[in-house]
Amino acid sequence: MNKDTQFVRFASYGFLKNLRFFEPFIVLFFREQGLSFLQIGTLFSVREIAINFFELPTGIIADLYGRRISMVLSMVSYIISFLCFYFFPNFYLYIGSMVLFALGEAFRTGTHKAMILEYLRLTGQEDKKIEYYGATRSFSQLGSAINSLIAAALVFYSGTYKMVFLVAVIPYILNLLNLATYPKTLDGDIKKTSKKESMKAFFQIFRSRYSLKGLFNSAFFDSFYKTVKEYLQPILESTALALPFFTFLSAQKRTSIVVGVVYFVLYLLTSYASKSSWKIAKLFGGKERALNITYVFGAFAIILAGVFNSGMLRIVSVLLFIALFVIENARRPMNIAYLSDTIAHTTMASGLSAESQLKTLIGAVLAPILGFLADKFGVGMALAIMGLGMLSLYIPAKLKRVDNQSISSA
Repeated sequence: MNKDTQFVRFASYGFLKNLRFFEPFIVLFFREQGLSFLQIGTLFSVREIAINFFELPTGIIADLYGRRISMVLSMVSYIISFLCFYFFPNFYLYIGSMVLFALGEAFRTGTHKAMILEYLRLTGQEDKKIEYYGATRSFSQLGSAINSLIAAALVFYSGTYKMVFLVAVIPYILNLLNLATYPKTLDGDIKKTSKKESMKAFFQIFRSRYSLKGLFNSAFFDSFYKTVKEYLQPILESTALALPFFTFLSAQKRTSIVVGVVYFVLYLLTSYASKSSWKIAKLFGGKERALNITYVFGAFAIILAGVFNSGMLRIVSVLLFIALFVIENARRPMNIAYLSDTIAHTTMASGLSAESQLKTLIGAVLAPILGFLADKFGVGMALAIMGLGMLSLYIPAKLKRVDNQSISSA
């Protein structure tokens, strides 16, 4: 695997992109603003629906007119969204902020991964997909680890969760400059592929049972993971307030310390997991079997995290959440490698956008349901129900080994 200048730029993108200082506190921020779990779930659902609406056209735009411009537009949308969250604290205005955030997500998801895969194709490193993507993703998780400490410090010293949105603008401006100067070759074959050919190749994805199974396995796991992962924050808040430490500090400052430390350790582990993804695939005898096994492990982690969310057993719940984060980041490079084996490189951005579109559609349904269940029965019961729902979808998500002969006959 060649770690040249472009590898550094790919890694820098991931590191800067994950400096989302609001992320460890997003649910707590909304709760501070007086929102119910159902309202929070509604906002997350709006985000997912908007991503779903924007996903396909932005993916096709990236394949037809250039991936670099798509990534630049993504950063611009994010920056405007962060500023809106900071300056306009109102539930209905948050809906608009979420739509802007969703536009940024839609322009980004699939597109940067397609640029990495294009680079591997051009440099003859296609056999290193899991290792290369896992290594670049490990820097994203390292960014999340650093992000947790900086975010905790911002909340601790400012005394409000609001400040994290304003400061997040800085790394996103730096990333905009990084992406704007990527080499033109990473735009893909935009002059060689007609719109008709691109659309035909895109819809071919859904005719292959292998690519369809890959989409299901990735989207089902990621949508449940993305829906439940933010609920680690209220669990950590309850844990922080129950601990006999720093009792002289305000509840918010005590929470910021616990959240910052836990997320820092968590993302160091996910960084290692992402970097070691290829080893896990090898350990289980191939990426398909590894993805099947980790799917089941992830579902049980969510179920048990809900079961143990009570009293001092919340520590076990926190550990299970950490395990879920680690599993997700060990899986992701394998998911990308599997999908890239079944999707034409000329439509990689739109193909990966289809994967993201499916998971956001599922997430749009799950987010308000989880919020309603959390308000009605408590966070623990809501998580257990989500985990059981995820487990029930295992059969359509179960993968079979992919080879060239099976792909050609699919």
